[in-house]
Amino acid sequence: MIGVIGEALIDLEVPAADPRRPVAHPGGSPMNVALTLGRLESDVAFLGRLSSDAFGRLLREHLAGSGVDLHWAVTAAEPSSLAIVSVGPEGGAEYSFHVNGTADWQWTAGELPAAPELEAVHAGSLGLALDPGGPVVEHWLDGLSGSTTVSLDPNVRSALLGDRESYRLRLTRWLDFSSIVKVSDEDLAWIWPGTDPAELARGWMRAGRKLVVVTRGAEGSLVWCADEEIAVPARPARMADTVGAGDSFSGALLDWLGRAGRLAPEGLDRLSGAEAAAAVEFASEVAAITCSRAGANPPRRSELR
Repeated sequence: MIGVIGEALIDLEVPAADPRRPVAHPGGSPMNVALTLGRLESDVAFLGRLSSDAFGRLLREHLAGSGVDLHWAVTAAEPSSLAIVSVGPEGGAEYSFHVNGTADWQWTAGELPAAPELEAVHAGSLGLALDPGGPVVEHWLDGLSGSTTVSLDPNVRSALLGDRESYRLRLTRWLDFSSIVKVSDEDLAWIWPGTDPAELARGWMRAGRKLVVVTRGAEGSLVWCADEEIAVPARPARMADTVGAGDSFSGALLDWLGRAGRLAPEGLDRLSGAEAAAAVEFASEVAAITCSRAGANPPRRSELR
């Protein structure tokens, strides 16, 4: 089983054509990763704090309807988190967040399973970055990393991260226990402005990471694995918006690796450059389909060619 830990919130999407008619979509980067894995028929569990309010019930139903296991999901007393998603004329998305005192960030150590026996666990975004729960999740992941593959996507939301240098220090700790790192060039430009993404990726590989993927939107992805550096082109997409595209990429990447026997630590050690490229090509296909739809709506396996 693959675990995904982090936030599940409501994306209130405000379309450029008619901002008076916003639409509520279940969202949150980790939740979207879990949703993608479920729709691709991977065995996946979501570890999140889901409110008992109406939005929390919607989130729970949305995940369960896509085959996501919720037996580790916490029923929280706090309200659901809300993201306002402003979609531009070209489909790009900008976010503002209402997260003070909401359910997603209130983790305690007792709410997390001590020995979940997961093949891999994916984390990142705000669930790791925000107090008070972020350090609790970080400590839990660090403890699992000796026997479980940790996959990381920082998925920066700069408006909520505060001081850039403090965030860098946190991210450096997360990188130390992560075997798979998927990150966008836009995120890297905010975290380390002016630094070559390839230079960063090579440094992470030298420090022990097993697979690094830098996504670059329409320019495709750069992949580092097994002493190889590979460029993978993007799949053409009929663009509706980019909401959830990076998350569906992460979920599809993990799905491919799991099906190929290359996700658990012993399998990841044997991952070849050709296999990594194939995994990223599959992830690009799933992300392109997601871009062709409004909101974070990844495809089911039956929809793939």
